[in-house]
Amino acid sequence: MSSQYITVRETAQILAVSEKKVMDLIEGGKLQAYKIADQFLRLKRAEVVNILSTGQIVSENVTHTYTSAERMRDFFYYNDFYLVSLIIIGILLYIIFN
Repeated sequence: MSSQYITVRETAQILAVSEKKVMDLIEGGKLQAYKIADQFLRLKRAEVVNILSTGQIVSENVTHTYTSAERMRDFFYYNDFYLVSLIIIGILLYIIFN
């Protein structure tokens, strides 16, 4: 199941435009963006699909490559708190039970 909120990159892929064009659409008020934790910019998938179906956006000839290295970097960037917490819990459990 797809997420309700998507990134700027995913929006650009759906609309077949550049990420800069997506940012211009946000600044122009054509797309509503939401900040999560005051730093992660997200858009509602339903709004993006709606604007795509209205034909207001002209597609550009842009390719979006999302490499495995970028996926790993994003995974650790967005989940660093949970990973560090898991390590700390593991260390504490090791100390308690040994």
